Amino acid sequence: MAGFAGFDCSGYPGDATMNWLLANTNLVWCGYYLAPAPSHQDTGWMGKQPSLAAAGWGIAPVYLGQQVTGPGSKNPSATTGQEDGEQAAGYMQSEGFPAGSYVYLDIENGPPLTPAQLDYLPAWCAAVIDGGYKPGVYCSHLLGAQIAGLQPGARVWAFKVPVTNPPMANPYPSPDPSGSGFAGAFAWQLADDVTIPTSADGSTTLMVDLDSAATADPGAPDPATAG
Repeated sequence: MAGFAGFDCSGYPGDATMNWLLANTNLVWCGYYLAPAPSHQDTGWMGKQPSLAAAGWGIAPVYLGQQVTGPGSKNPSATTGQEDGEQAAGYMQSEGFPAGSYVYLDIENGPPLTPAQLDYLPAWCAAVIDGGYKPGVYCSHLLGAQIAGLQPGARVWAFKVPVTNPPMANPYPSPDPSGSGFAGAFAWQLADDVTIPTSADGSTTLMVDLDSAATADPGAPDPATAG
């Protein structure tokens, strides 16, 4: 089964670019960075949820919490997990995401999860749930099974990208996320630092990571089930 093509990039591309991409490509959803967060200070996406949702974009809210590698804050613990989860849930509410929507905790390292992360992750997820939302986790495909075991019900957005991205053009790839290397993945980041055109003549471009998800709106609440 094919997925739904999406993209993520750290800074907000601008209203005109978002409108052009939705009208002229097969991209139907985008990552949405909640900020300021411990490891992401750019607030450009904030305040855009109502207009993006009204335009028809699916949205995957992302929270860059405590890390153990790369840039950003490196203080994972049960205490910071609760604090950061509360912040993430607060952002979800203030940005207008419906109750029950999913927010993805960004974990940048590969395996293994450290002991501090094993405290941080469940505390963050519990605080998100207490705030009326549901947890997702963006992580290496090599961590997908462990995280799904630690937090059943969390949506896993797995990253597995080639060492060198091949040239890509519209329509962008939208494979089933189960091909990410973690069969239970809800979404798959399949390419990074890809330059895509944002105008018909290619005179303007945007560098993005390309993704595919099981649904056109990876942050949306679970569908209602009949009682």
